[in-house]
Amino acid sequence: MPSSSALIFTLDIDGKPILAFEARKLREASQLCGEEWLRADLAVLSSNGVPLARKDSCLKARTANDAERAAYREAAQMAKASDDLFLVYLVELDGS
Repeated sequence: MPSSSALIFTLDIDGKPILAFEARKLREASQLCGEEWLRADLAVLSSNGVPLARKDSCLKARTANDAERAAYREAAQMAKASDDLFLVYLVELDGS
């Protein structure tokens, strides 16, 4: 959920914005790219029949743009997530 001390970042996969999330700084956001659980999840999720990530995909965190921040905030307002990490997918997922 949105926090007053956190910024919103976007995770690009192979240059495409895939999800938005909060972190305190870019260094913390970049650490998400190395998380095996995230890579495993992204490998099984797909959009338009294409997996979000492959084994060799390049994951990179960056500061979210205005549209990505707005999408994150809108989803966060509607959600009642209690997780420390709230991910908002910026692409339509198959099967959702």
